Amino acid sequence: MLVDDLISAESVLPQVRTSSKKRLLEVISKALAREDESLNAREVFESLCARERLGSTGLGKGVAIPHGRVSGSSRVQAVFIRLAKPLAYDAVDGKPVDLLFALAVPEHCTTDHLKLLAEIAEKFSDDELLQKLRDAGDASELVQLLSQTRH
Repeated sequence: MLVDDLISAESVLPQVRTSSKKRLLEVISKALAREDESLNAREVFESLCARERLGSTGLGKGVAIPHGRVSGSSRVQAVFIRLAKPLAYDAVDGKPVDLLFALAVPEHCTTDHLKLLAEIAEKFSDDELLQKLRDAGDASELVQLLSQTRH
């Protein structure tokens, strides 16, 4: 499964405003649940919080990949969020986060889930792409940038 298969203009939120990490995870949970009616926003939220308690999903460079396993789901759901203002997130480099690629994965998904996380982490290690994502005007431009393959 590729990142391009998961993102559409409907699953991109280009100007999210929030005041805390907890509130951000609630926004993410609702957005993921909107994408798949079999998902319960509360369950997604609890799964994301449980994963964050294991260690922050903030990779550094202003990027985070919050993710969690959800029962009852048959496919991976994703949303991409660009925050209007960077937010403290306990990232490994201590810097605030403004770009998030969030996932809700089926409970039974293992190897594919790990491959997908690795693909996302690799994509977001590209400083040029990160700057373009921060400068992008709207959701369709963000989708286009996220769908580009790195050379």
